[in-house]
Amino acid sequence: MSNLDWIVLFGTLITIAAYGVYKTYGPKDLDSYLRGKNSMNWWTIGLSIMATQASAITFLSTPGQAYEDGMRFIQFYFGLPLAMIIISVSFIPIYYKLKVYTAYEFLENRFDLKTRTLAALLFITQRGLAAGITIYAPAIILSTLLGWNLTLTNIVIGAVVIIYTVSGGTEAVSITQKQQMAVMMGGMILAGIIVIQMLPISFQEALHVAGKMDKLNMVNFEFDLADRYNVWSGMTAAVFLFLSYFGTDQSQVQRYLSGQTLSQSRMGLIMNGFLKIPMQFVILFIGVMVFVFYQFFLPPVVFNKVQTDNLRQSEYAGEFEDLEKKYEANFESSKSSYLELLDAIDKKDEPRETQLQQQIKTLKSEQNEIRDEVKSLIVANDPVAETRDTDYVFMRFVMDNLPEGIIGLLFAVIFSAAMSSTASELNALGSTTTVDLYKRSIKKEGSDHHYLISSKLFTAFWGLGAILFATYASLFENLIQAVNLLGSLFYGTILGIFMVGFFIKWVKGRAVFIAALLSELLILFIHFRNGVGLFGFVWDIGFLWYNAIGCIAVMLIGMIIQKLNIK
Repeated sequence: MSNLDWIVLFGTLITIAAYGVYKTYGPKDLDSYLRGKNSMNWWTIGLSIMATQASAITFLSTPGQAYEDGMRFIQFYFGLPLAMIIISVSFIPIYYKLKVYTAYEFLENRFDLKTRTLAALLFITQRGLAAGITIYAPAIILSTLLGWNLTLTNIVIGAVVIIYTVSGGTEAVSITQKQQMAVMMGGMILAGIIVIQMLPISFQEALHVAGKMDKLNMVNFEFDLADRYNVWSGMTAAVFLFLSYFGTDQSQVQRYLSGQTLSQSRMGLIMNGFLKIPMQFVILFIGVMVFVFYQFFLPPVVFNKVQTDNLRQSEYAGEFEDLEKKYEANFESSKSSYLELLDAIDKKDEPRETQLQQQIKTLKSEQNEIRDEVKSLIVANDPVAETRDTDYVFMRFVMDNLPEGIIGLLFAVIFSAAMSSTASELNALGSTTTVDLYKRSIKKEGSDHHYLISSKLFTAFWGLGAILFATYASLFENLIQAVNLLGSLFYGTILGIFMVGFFIKWVKGRAVFIAALLSELLILFIHFRNGVGLFGFVWDIGFLWYNAIGCIAVMLIGMIIQKLNIK
């Protein structure tokens, strides 16, 4: 990167962190530290909620997913507005009425201490691991692209977040997230405009190319439990995930518990529900436009440049060079076919269109075979090398093609996203550990100042733990899927506990506690035997359905246990 890019990158990050510390500096009590003095207006809440969810993984992984799989991931969010309405009507009024610091305080009021503690521990387990991934995900990509040491990158991201989160608490998180969201969306929209301007064809022709290659496949009504993203999973299974994430996950609940009034919190949540889909559309569409760009400009055979550079210096360099030549020849044939396809579309020659479309897909299949051969060489050269490169697509495009200054801004987008989501997670982990575990079960009699210091120390502890986890983590198939999978393993059970608490009044604490334990075991069993089965019966269930299965299982098992009065 150029000097200008470094100035833009570090100037943006330091300014945001310093502003957060400055605006929230001064003496605090526990209430102001955890709920931000209930000073947040609706649009600050809405931006904070969006920034919490929009981690660096969103901006790294989503364009790459669209590059490979098209726009269909957007179906995952179709049920979000419905979930936001349900939470606004059912969840938030109860939290405000009880004046809770955390969502899990409600569970002791409704059930008992052990149920509250179980839900808090499930949250801490899931969110503690997720915080590590939230740091690690951008760190491994950024360290590779920038040539930084991975451990150092983890420490830089984690340390900056720890400083302003520990210093200012919930208020600092919310204030900085406004600036971070401005940087994130401003940078991405600018990148989208630039990539469209760089295309050697018109925007309408770009849409034709994307459409013919099934990259604009936003809606799929085919019902398939194994398919992660279709209308049915988005409007059913994903709704359960959103209800749990936004309604029971303290990293989100804490955002709207800082609202000035119940109405302000509701408006902030509804704002998120209706702006998130357009936001994801923009990010996915940028990925599709990057795909179109690389149909006319030679893409890297593998987007992780470090791995290909290592291959050039290895004993396999000759084989790699031969594969690169085949790849370039394939690309030139594919490019010519695209130009012919656009001519056929312009002349409305449908038989020719169909023929060329099939020809291009055949060439793409050959191109993927060449890529697989290169990846085999990478593994032969280094058996522990990471060959999945989807998460490198967007930032590789940025570094290779965008002008100075814009590159630094796009890196600032990734770092800002990592900081915003990590700050919310650490803030929530510190609050939950203090309020639901330490204050409730370990040291019950302490001063307000003692618990304030404890919350800061626990926040720092979880921040250091996230950095440590990130240092020893490893890449998943796709980073955004990794986060959704991790949440799906726990969110269904947590949501089931809350649903029983809200709507099934006759089920008591012991029944729901046992039901939650059994349901979590069921979800883990389904996941680890997925595709393998048991006793000859094999199942293949997309992980989004874990949320619905876990929630419904808690409710059904809880009702059965209560009816049978099992001791």
